[in-house]
Amino acid sequence: MKRIFGIVILAGLMACNPSEKKSSDKKDTLQKDSISVNNEVSIKDQKKANIFIEYVSLKDALVKADQKLSQKAAADLQKSLANFEGCEPTAEIAGKIAASSDLADQRKSFTTLSADLIALMKNAEIEKGTIYVQHCPMANKGDGGDWLSTEKEIRNPYYGDEMLECGRVTEELKAK
Repeated sequence: MKRIFGIVILAGLMACNPSEKKSSDKKDTLQKDSISVNNEVSIKDQKKANIFIEYVSLKDALVKADQKLSQKAAADLQKSLANFEGCEPTAEIAGKIAASSDLADQRKSFTTLSADLIALMKNAEIEKGTIYVQHCPMANKGDGGDWLSTEKEIRNPYYGDEMLECGRVTEELKAK
């Protein structure tokens, strides 16, 4: 009985031990999957497309906790928003972020800016890709905060490295 049990365990271990060739095949598959994850978003209205691109740059700067880069991205966004009819109040919020060198203030204003841009992008004609609406329940002292992203993977602009993956996708805006 002990021999049979020993043989079964040995056979199980050998069957579960992948060869080197199999593991390298898995690595290649993972690399291909990573490349295919890239989500390029195309919006029909060029003004809205520029606003979205600049917004994502601001979001990425906040994720990196780079105040100077956030200021520059917000200034670019402010110009685009000012040139889009009806977005003048949102341009003022972007201007407030551009004028602030305090990361906490930038992130606080980003909440209102994001709410406005989520509404704008929900009415955009997306030609290609997916825009993800994401939410962190802990942002703004527990009041929560939303943002837009081109990737499904969470990269939290409200906390950066402190809680990089805090949040979830709440909605997907897809090409029609």
